[in-house]
Amino acid sequence: MATYRELHGKAVKSLSTDPSATTDAGQIWYNTSSDTFKSIVNLEAWSSASGLGRDAGEFSGGAGTQTAAMVAGGKLPEVNTTNEYNGSGWSTGGNLNTAGAYRGLGGTQTAGFCFGNQVASPDFPTGVSETYNGTAWTSISTIPQVHSQAAAFGSTTAGVCASGRTDNGDNATTVTNEWDGSSWSTGGAYPASIRLMGVTATAPATTGLAFGGQVGGSPSPGNVTTNNSYDGSTWTAQTVIPTATSSNGGAAGTSASALMIGGNAPSATANCFKYDGTSWAASPSLATARRNSAGSGSTTAALVTAGSSAPGADLSVTEEFNSSATVITGAAWASSGNMNTARGQIAGMGIVTAALAAGGYQYGPNAYTAVAEEYNGATWTNVPSMPVTLGFRSGAGTTTAGLAIAGHDNTSPTSTSEWNGSAWTVGGNVNNGGIGSAGNGTQTAAWLAGSSEPPKRPNTATEEYDGSSWTTVPGALNTGRGYCGASGPQTDGTFMGGANPSTYNNTEEYNGTAWTNSNAMVVPMGNMANSGGSAPSNSIMAAGSANDATSVITQTTNGSSWNTSANLSVARGTARGCGAGANADSSLYGGGNSPSINSTEEFTAETTAVNVKTLTQS
Repeated sequence: MATYRELHGKAVKSLSTDPSATTDAGQIWYNTSSDTFKSIVNLEAWSSASGLGRDAGEFSGGAGTQTAAMVAGGKLPEVNTTNEYNGSGWSTGGNLNTAGAYRGLGGTQTAGFCFGNQVASPDFPTGVSETYNGTAWTSISTIPQVHSQAAAFGSTTAGVCASGRTDNGDNATTVTNEWDGSSWSTGGAYPASIRLMGVTATAPATTGLAFGGQVGGSPSPGNVTTNNSYDGSTWTAQTVIPTATSSNGGAAGTSASALMIGGNAPSATANCFKYDGTSWAASPSLATARRNSAGSGSTTAALVTAGSSAPGADLSVTEEFNSSATVITGAAWASSGNMNTARGQIAGMGIVTAALAAGGYQYGPNAYTAVAEEYNGATWTNVPSMPVTLGFRSGAGTTTAGLAIAGHDNTSPTSTSEWNGSAWTVGGNVNNGGIGSAGNGTQTAAWLAGSSEPPKRPNTATEEYDGSSWTTVPGALNTGRGYCGASGPQTDGTFMGGANPSTYNNTEEYNGTAWTNSNAMVVPMGNMANSGGSAPSNSIMAAGSANDATSVITQTTNGSSWNTSANLSVARGTARGCGAGANADSSLYGGGNSPSINSTEEFTAETTAVNVKTLTQS
């Protein structure tokens, strides 16, 4: 019998700790600490990823790789939005010149294209086409044969758009159009008049795979199992897909190695199938069944987002597929202990394992409260109430040296309350802030800016606190607003979002002297909970009000751009309380709008680890 060394050219190592490099995949070692044989094993799985940040709905286009993807357009009704994915979250890209859905999207995040378009009024495809340079979209000449719901792949200098819908009666064409970077020409005809296919893109750019779809006609005869590859001039039939499915974008990979992701078969499915150039085999299923989604990437690192789970049930959830020796655990919020008093508009201070929630507003009873509670990372305990009864207060400092600043009880009081870990005392009054002001810092070096309600709207004033009194400083906000997020110390602060009368997505950074406009949020937001250490490189915001009264959206920033992250379990607005740690170490509690919420959620950032398995004999 051959030995392990003879088979693999390696000896079985004896190690006290497990190796952590994926390059050790397949190597067997003996762990002397656990007295077991172990190995790093390849794993295939879908995992939760950051939400898109908008309900893109059905028929958005997807392109790029798992770490540099883009999604454009969509039907809610038709939008012109572009979102970009960096491997951890979504940010906002340049808007399309023409809003539309059912686009054929392809290329890369920095050299992409969209061919064809469809709008609801009138409900008819167009030949509108554009190219993308990573920042802005540029209109190019229209396709000779108008398409929507077509098979599109390739690059900005060698693109293909085949078959698809041609009128408002769901009829389809067999025409293939090719783009060479300056003009259109006619390629080989598609074998059948099909729309809503799954499509992969590959190099060389003029080769691709189109599978499934729906036969043209109104009403359509139904979904098909066909699978055809294009070599730059001719379409050739390949092994049919396992189940008749219309996908319209739920695909990744190349013509020789592809994934069919979800689809309509005939309702939304979570099935995923892998193609090796010869045959199809079942792969791990999606967590969320979806159809008409936006897919991108490869068979070892794919991405899918948007789509719908049923008519009218539009999705923004994103999932990643990985085939590797690395286990990826997506960022997530987890439930923790409930507050004793449900309320929103809370002044929050401290960190995730030592937080204080002070004051607030009880939706339902419609009453302000002075109640205060401390959190130890698991449970809440009542502590002495504030000396004033207020909501919408800003919080700063820690659970042993904290501040609750200004606030709202329909009179916009300007008081400051200081907390020493056991009792409250009265601090200096603010000069300008009040309802909807936001600030951060420490008990002896805090800052406050903005306001939202008359007569102090729009307020651009900035104030600083020295432990006893507030002083208005020369640095003024560029955009006066209130109900914002605020994080960071007095010399490195961030002021973000805002609401009432408008909802903002702009961010400003404070260096202790002046405010500078910074990167925009993915989703405009006000009345959010937020935290951050040395801002803005690790700030996080969650919940709040966008177009809805409450939200589950989370956004984080690395200092250069905002990205979406894991959604909350419970939608809420006016939460206002969030731990003051980095974005990987935050908690959120309370909120509303009606009734008030007493639940707590804690945030854990995405983690990766090698997939070490203990070997057993069966």
